Amino acid sequence: MMRTDVTFASAGLTLAGHLYTPGVNPGDSPAGSPGGSPGGSPGGSPGDTSSGEAAGPRPAIVVGHPGSGVKEQAAGLYARRLAERGFVTLAYDAAFQGESEGTPRGLEDPAHRIEDIKAAVSYLATREEVDADRIGALGICASGGYVLSAAATDHRVKAVGTVSAADIARQFRLGADGAQDPAVIQGMLDAAADARTAEALGEGVQSFRLFPDTAEQALALGGRHAVDGFEYYCTDRAQHPRSAKVLTWSSVDRMVAFDAFGFVDLISPRPLLMIVGREAVTSWMSVEAFQKALGPKELHWIDGARHVDLYDKDEYVTPAVARLADFFHTRLASTSRSDTHPG
Repeated sequence: MMRTDVTFASAGLTLAGHLYTPGVNPGDSPAGSPGGSPGGSPGGSPGDTSSGEAAGPRPAIVVGHPGSGVKEQAAGLYARRLAERGFVTLAYDAAFQGESEGTPRGLEDPAHRIEDIKAAVSYLATREEVDADRIGALGICASGGYVLSAAATDHRVKAVGTVSAADIARQFRLGADGAQDPAVIQGMLDAAADARTAEALGEGVQSFRLFPDTAEQALALGGRHAVDGFEYYCTDRAQHPRSAKVLTWSSVDRMVAFDAFGFVDLISPRPLLMIVGREAVTSWMSVEAFQKALGPKELHWIDGARHVDLYDKDEYVTPAVARLADFFHTRLASTSRSDTHPG
């Protein structure tokens, strides 16, 4: 398995990504498509055929990272593990975040996030090691919501998977558990409005912190779910210097008006797999999206797992990857235009 540093365009901005390719089979052409240069992590062995794939172009999967994450964290882990199962995978940093272009830094813009996914699909379609008719998409956390919206209107995505899916709008409007006091989001919208005025007056980009200073503060503010997020993003467990620790206030009104699940029915007749932790306080969002989807669809539960556990804990990631690999191998085995256009 090889990791290659790549770049590609998304709505006028250059995104940074990591392309993971399985071991090269005898007779395969070497990777040499536009946008990449070798970088980091060779692994596996030449001639790896553990996926059952014949020599030649392979199925590929776009992997989107959680809100505030970067490609080196959960998205990269899933991309690498799926590449080990025979897929070409692409993890990337969203616009305005990580190593990707875009200012202001820390902007979370759902519309652009959806464009990023479609741009990643476009990039994969240009790669000679990829079968452009066998591209799937996987979203983790907030990207689990964005990928539903992107796939709904992009028929190049032949199969859709999510892990710990969250609609960023529901997360902010209703809270992770769906029980947030409505006054909270009204107060945030007040602050977002004031911030836009302050920026117009030349006071610079207005941002807010995503994490408190300690795990104890996180527990008081948001319970176990908030502690899990703090431990993942702010401790040696998985912290990364480029992961977002603040968001711009101008992100808030953009996110609140979004609806990741509004057109999930349009994914049909393409298949959908949603993986969710049995103990995740956010599981209600996956259930809601699943109920709106027409199918074929599957809601796959990982017993014992909370939301963030599925980002990196091997006892939960391993069964999730196994189910995803089976799903994508089956659903991307052979596709045609009839798979995306009923009748």
